[in-house]
Amino acid sequence: MLKNKVFLTSTDTTIGFISQDSNRLNKIKQRLEDKKFIKALDSLDTFKNFTRAPNIHKKRVRRAKKTTFIIKDESYRIIDDSRHLQLLRRLKWAYTTSANLSGAGYNENFAKENADIIIYPLIEGQGSSKIYKLSNKNIKKIR
Repeated sequence: MLKNKVFLTSTDTTIGFISQDSNRLNKIKQRLEDKKFIKALDSLDTFKNFTRAPNIHKKRVRRAKKTTFIIKDESYRIIDDSRHLQLLRRLKWAYTTSANLSGAGYNENFAKENADIIIYPLIEGQGSSKIYKLSNKNIKKIR
């Protein structure tokens, strides 16, 4: 079953781990369990199953590229990268994180040893996503 697997793949921003099992990702990365992951989503329809964007931000969310939105303390990124979408179309959504120990840099051996499935080619992305925290009245740039 794909839900319990940890994938190593190129994402829209970096080489990362993708999984629907946040506990496994926490163990692999050796990070605190209360730290949340970004949910990578395959479409706006899937996004609507999790949350609603505040009315004043709906256009921004629809048009965003490589942008993560924090809404009610949960993080979401709708993916438009074709390579990353090949997997997400099967899963609909997954937690996404960089393929490294928490606080450390990318190590290819570590990443490959901790993944159940590796999706080649592993191509480094072009930088991190922008992050905005959205509320009913405000927007705050985090990164």
